[in-house]
Amino acid sequence: MNRWNADQRALREGLARWQDDLSDGHVERDEEGGFPWDKWKLIKETGILSLPFDERWGGLGQDVITTMYVLEGLGEGCRDGGLSFSVTTSICSTGVPLEQFGTDEQKSRYLPRICSGESIGAHAITEAGGGSDAMRMLTRAERDGDEYVLNGSKTFVSNGPVADVFVVYARTRPDAGALGITAFLVDRDTPGLSTGGPLKKMGLRTSPLSELFFDDCRVPAANVLGRVGGGFMVMDYVMKREILFSFIVNVGEMQHRLDRCVEYAKTRVQFGKPIGSHQSIANKIVDMKIRLETSRKWLYDTAERLMAGENVTVDLAIAKLLTSESNVESSLSAVQIFGGHGYMAEHGLEKDVRNSVAGTIYSGSTEIQYNRVAAMMGLGK
Repeated sequence: MNRWNADQRALREGLARWQDDLSDGHVERDEEGGFPWDKWKLIKETGILSLPFDERWGGLGQDVITTMYVLEGLGEGCRDGGLSFSVTTSICSTGVPLEQFGTDEQKSRYLPRICSGESIGAHAITEAGGGSDAMRMLTRAERDGDEYVLNGSKTFVSNGPVADVFVVYARTRPDAGALGITAFLVDRDTPGLSTGGPLKKMGLRTSPLSELFFDDCRVPAANVLGRVGGGFMVMDYVMKREILFSFIVNVGEMQHRLDRCVEYAKTRVQFGKPIGSHQSIANKIVDMKIRLETSRKWLYDTAERLMAGENVTVDLAIAKLLTSESNVESSLSAVQIFGGHGYMAEHGLEKDVRNSVAGTIYSGSTEIQYNRVAAMMGLGK
């Protein structure tokens, strides 16, 4: 069990004063499906975007676990799951790889604006024909003097319609497998880059998603992030933090949902007594508690091992699989406990179900996580 010190608690409590304003109108915003610019302005004021970055670049200099602790508070206090997802996307997709792999010039150009929220980040990995198999990417980047020329397309780009800078992964050596992939920093206004309109989706509707198209898109060689051919290393580093930061938000959401269900089960009377006194309801709530605490422990324990420099391939796969599936089960249980009220959009619980399904797909689907754990156990060879 983590024991949080006064500074860590102060950071999380400082965020709590924003939660009502961040959540206000979340059901209506979900129906509209647009990016909540007014809420993003509030996010900028909270300082949460600067948590894991060095003070040199305008960050707060917090470690992975402290950042997770505050992000868990975001999930608990903010009812707009799409907004929370856009927050972690900007932090992980762009800020995290910039600080680890960027040159001083790249960091000074981009990181202060990512930390402040003046710039929104996104990354472009997935392609229509590849899905979870990122190594099948076909987007090409060919050297031409002091520039690389990018051609191809990406899909399912979270923050795509609103991002100011993208980390784009493209093939610089067609036949070199993972060693043939390079990461590039691409500004939104780069000639040859075009962004598709927001794609309609099941959940997380306030976090816009789009396609990207590269048509002889010229990017300075100075915008290579890391080294040429080192894109897979960048991607792997990012994905570890993406799972920890994104899914700890889900833990916060599960905590809020559990608290709400406990209160409802104590006060909702059916057949002459509170519904929580019925074993079928109580058992659902206990299962919610077990899934919540198990997910929380796996994520924080994995983060501690990551910070200690240990191999966390299996730990991350289990933590991601467990948390995403638990979030779905938790949201479905909440709808069932609230009954007809849970099914109505105005209560926000059906929205939680739609949002939760996304977690079983992004950052490597449930099936991919099973495959990863099996492979590390020596199965399927």
